[in-house]
Amino acid sequence: MLTIVNGVTSKQVLANEIINLLETMGLDGYFYLGYPVLGGIDGKIKVDALLVSEQTGIVLFDLETLAEENMEDKIQLLDELYNNMEAKLKRYGYLSKRRVLQVPINVLSYAPLYKTKSDEICTSIEEVKEYLESLEWKQGEEYYKKLLEAIQMISQLKKRGGRKNLQKASSRGSKLKAIEDQISCLDKYQSKAVIETVEGVQRIRGLAGSGKTIVLALKVAYLYTMYENKMIAVTFNSRALKGQFIQLITNFIVENTNEEPDWSRIKIIHAWGSKNSEGLYFNFCKANNLVCYDYMDACQKYGRNSSAFDRVCEEAVESVTNPQPLYDVILVDEAQDFSKYFLQMCYMSLPHESRMLVYAYDELQSLDNKNVESPEDIFGYSNGRPNVVLDNSNGKAEDIVLSKCYRNSRPVLITAHSLGFGIYRKKEAREETSLVQLFEDKQLWEDIGYTVKEGVIRDGEFVTLYRTEETSPAFLEDHSSIDDLIQFRRFENNVQEADWIVEDIEKNLHDEELRYQDIMIIHPDPKITKSYVSHIRVKLMEKGIKSHIVGVQTTPDDFFQEDSIAISQIYRAKGNEAAIVYLINADLCARGINLSRKRNIIFTAMTRSKAWVRVSGIGDDMDLLIQEFNSVKERNFQLEFTYPDKSQRKNMRIIHRDMTQNELRDIRKSNSNLADITSKLANGEIRKEDLDEDTVNRLKDVLYN
Repeated sequence: MLTIVNGVTSKQVLANEIINLLETMGLDGYFYLGYPVLGGIDGKIKVDALLVSEQTGIVLFDLETLAEENMEDKIQLLDELYNNMEAKLKRYGYLSKRRVLQVPINVLSYAPLYKTKSDEICTSIEEVKEYLESLEWKQGEEYYKKLLEAIQMISQLKKRGGRKNLQKASSRGSKLKAIEDQISCLDKYQSKAVIETVEGVQRIRGLAGSGKTIVLALKVAYLYTMYENKMIAVTFNSRALKGQFIQLITNFIVENTNEEPDWSRIKIIHAWGSKNSEGLYFNFCKANNLVCYDYMDACQKYGRNSSAFDRVCEEAVESVTNPQPLYDVILVDEAQDFSKYFLQMCYMSLPHESRMLVYAYDELQSLDNKNVESPEDIFGYSNGRPNVVLDNSNGKAEDIVLSKCYRNSRPVLITAHSLGFGIYRKKEAREETSLVQLFEDKQLWEDIGYTVKEGVIRDGEFVTLYRTEETSPAFLEDHSSIDDLIQFRRFENNVQEADWIVEDIEKNLHDEELRYQDIMIIHPDPKITKSYVSHIRVKLMEKGIKSHIVGVQTTPDDFFQEDSIAISQIYRAKGNEAAIVYLINADLCARGINLSRKRNIIFTAMTRSKAWVRVSGIGDDMDLLIQEFNSVKERNFQLEFTYPDKSQRKNMRIIHRDMTQNELRDIRKSNSNLADITSKLANGEIRKEDLDEDTVNRLKDVLYN
């Protein structure tokens, strides 16, 4: 099957003719429009179109829309395309044998207005067909996948983790290298997300580990090379993402153009910012002469809670009268962490005639129990019509779902979803369903790669969901047994827990050939992380193993260090990944108030892992999580549940809603007052006749109607 990827082009009519032809020829591979950009001695060369196929090798297309013939210049252009592509591919040793490139490079100009033709200049679509049918790549089966890796620049990812000097074939280090080597190409949905460009809003949804951050970095590099006069901004919530974006964007641009990025055209900035550091919110407020709030100012005005940033964004959006454009393109990672007001702010910061906004998210990774609203609700209406409607039927992918998970194995991902949703949790009093949260959009289950095995996803119906190798590749789990991939452990106290974790880390470093950067320890509660991990840090130091608390001993932008184990609270862990993840004190997330937020913490922590997960905690609450894990494990990592109806979902959202400290204080005070009244009535200190009749009736109405 041929995948068509529509990039930036001014030659859509000729491109459509080529696309229509290719779709009749039964080729397998990719046809890229407006991709790639080749870096040469005399500067960048933008390729009109590129065919990469197992049958033909590479075909570089020049699409000529003019009638004026200059054969000498045309042949020189085709030669430059060939020479620059050859130079690019020869940098990848795995595409050559004894210095001979094993990939055929073909160049073709389609010039329907020309009167003169040649072997490489076609004046009709029939001639293009004849040319393509004459091509044959005998080594295609052996080299095609490697060629895609080079064309898509995925080899640049591998520069981060060149694992050398591995001595044991069965060590975790060797297994991890094998996993990393398997992830060599973008899938068709990732390719579309990177290259397909719309003059408006584009939404990218995907699971944790589906490549959203890499896709956005590649997209920045692509837009940078295609639009030389546009200012591009990338923004996010987790500050540790900044280093990742800088590294990835640099590698991709250098690989494409042989030039270092011009950072005056690319802004990698945190969403908020402060008086001393750049942020999208601060830049917006300054440009529009609005009051700017840093974190302390926001907490002082709106309270010290997770909604403080939402409130200052809301104030800014509602205060601005004539928003000034700040950038030409904005890309937002971790959009599930932001309110609609921040996305509106991004939208307002773009030129009115071309609001190029790309936002990517995974709803279950929200640690503040936010749900990303529909584009219509986020961006509002004008004259009764929505400002933004996402439509894939116009030939461009405006709404993309990345369904394939390349980080987490099937058992890890399904366990994370099981605990995150509370699939096998025992429901408590007042609860109508065991689930603590659920996707609002039923179709999203299948969009993110689940398949219905039994039943149907419908209110009140029983359903069984599972994942296939198509969306959860087998190589992510085949390297280790289930009991090694995932372990849940209960301890009597945190000293026992620390002893077990330190012993396991020592083994992983000394015997299993893992590096310090392959290990991450996550604690669910930022308020007590520093004190809780003290036993672990002391015991690691006694073993000669350094550790650091991210954002305490280091800056928030620096997560991993070459000679130190990263210990992080959950909010700083987001956006990062490691081979083995230790989620400690997980019992805090088993039950209680704000349960949907707590379960999101479990999901987010577990999905940081590229291979192995260790979940540990204290006491009976940890047993509850172990029981849930055993339930999904016994069902061979399938999700079996009765889909809650509308009433049950309402009950679920009320009970497990995210509550502020003020709300919790009010609830505790109200419960205490009710308990006091009940006790006095039972003891005869007051009689029911003493109570105000109107108040009693109103209470009855609220409780029972």
